[in-house]
Amino acid sequence: MAAAKKAVLGPLVGAVDQGTSSTRFLVFNSKTAELLSHHQVEIKQEFPKEGWVEQDPMEILQSVYECIEKTCEKLGQLNIDISNIKAIGVSNQRETTVVWDKLTGEPLYNALVWLDLRTQSTVETLSKRIPGNNNFVKSKTGLPLSTYFSAVKLRWLLDNVTKVQKAVKEDRALFGTIDSWLIWSLTGGANGGVHCTDVTNASRTMLFNIHSLEWDKDLCEFFDIPMKILPNVRSSSEIYGLMKAGALEGVPISGCLGDQSAALVGQMCFQDGQAKNTYGTGCFLLCNTGRKCVFSDHGLLTTVAYKLGRDKPVYYALEGSVAIAGAVIRWLRDNLGIIKTSEEIEKLAKEVGTSYGCYFVPAFSGLYAPYWEPSARGIICGLTQFTNKCHVAFAALEAVCFQTREILDAMNRDCGIPLSHLQVDGGMTNNKILMQLQADILYIPVVKPSMPETTALGAAMAAGAAEGVGVWSLEPEDLSAVTMERFEPQINAEESEIRYSTWKKAVMKSMGWVTTQSAESGTL
Repeated sequence: MAAAKKAVLGPLVGAVDQGTSSTRFLVFNSKTAELLSHHQVEIKQEFPKEGWVEQDPMEILQSVYECIEKTCEKLGQLNIDISNIKAIGVSNQRETTVVWDKLTGEPLYNALVWLDLRTQSTVETLSKRIPGNNNFVKSKTGLPLSTYFSAVKLRWLLDNVTKVQKAVKEDRALFGTIDSWLIWSLTGGANGGVHCTDVTNASRTMLFNIHSLEWDKDLCEFFDIPMKILPNVRSSSEIYGLMKAGALEGVPISGCLGDQSAALVGQMCFQDGQAKNTYGTGCFLLCNTGRKCVFSDHGLLTTVAYKLGRDKPVYYALEGSVAIAGAVIRWLRDNLGIIKTSEEIEKLAKEVGTSYGCYFVPAFSGLYAPYWEPSARGIICGLTQFTNKCHVAFAALEAVCFQTREILDAMNRDCGIPLSHLQVDGGMTNNKILMQLQADILYIPVVKPSMPETTALGAAMAAGAAEGVGVWSLEPEDLSAVTMERFEPQINAEESEIRYSTWKKAVMKSMGWVTTQSAESGTL
């Protein structure tokens, strides 16, 4: 029997989407942006002490290889020839910090995840050294001094892990965020791996000058970071190197964007003033501010949105970052056990249709935007004997929406032009109750693309558009029209305001909970 004819689809582009809770590999048709196949693997998070969050960099790398192989097998079953995959993009959880040995390719410690709080005492010590009238960290990086960003995590590893100290001394240590660790490993690792990052990921380290687009000598001195361990900073769309193993050996890796920048690109927010909100482990609202850095007066970050080519201009964004969104659902599943799968939350919430006065502030890692309050911790309040697990589930979903409203309010105040609707994406947007709640609490329509994998799409677009690949056009007239689902507000404005002001009262009660513990150091 003649071999089954392979489907002819034109050039395809793959995207690695390495998030906090899972890794995915997705393959898109570069002409239509259609998702052809994908595979997903959940990633373990380790909590060795209170406030500590770690992941195994080798597990992350293996999950990437597994997702690539499984997706290629699925494409084979669909009669799609994998030799049509012309490029691969990488999108990643940002800030998460890895130090590895360049001779063996082995990590020297677990990855410190962006949510990790062990550096709080470091942050407090360093903040005393910043003059009140000249916050040079914020003016150079766009970021507040916080446990969230990589510099203090790297500082902790250099201070507390003997293997890291020794490797730095012997010139064997390399630092990177997850994108750097993956690209270095995928392009050969100890055998010629490319040590690089892109401007979006670099802008989240607190070591990068977002104006000059270079590692900043003064910041490296302030945090006492040896510059020789830092990766080379490249644009978000260029060929960094070729895959050296697996089913896609020889394919160029040519796109790299931090996950939130990737979602901005995937949502086609290329114009000044366009914004998107991604619901993942955390919640991230980004607004494109064009080629100018806009600094916030209301607790938002200034960050690099993208630079789509070596000779292309850099674009900036304002960002509202919420630490805990989808993570609250995972917590209800893994810690409290009131649901068995994340999808079940919708069923529980639907049973009651209200939180019945119960409010849940999931400040597990302190509060991020707009408060930047590391002393906050999670609280569930407004409980009565009537409250049951359905109300708590509903309150958890509402918490995601209230936190989004807080960052949207800050964004509107900073930009001066209120958003008329909110473009959304990310795994949680499949939850219709959540989307309707979000429209009600914001009191503007919420608009979601029918293909919610915009983070991966953004990485694929950057990879396919790279010079030397050229299979994906980013010209406005060539971008495919996207079908959208729209959620309109269904409650009256007054009710929406009452609920929001009660939420703010609950937030105030979550603050000032923790004082820095002395049990944060100790050499390993």
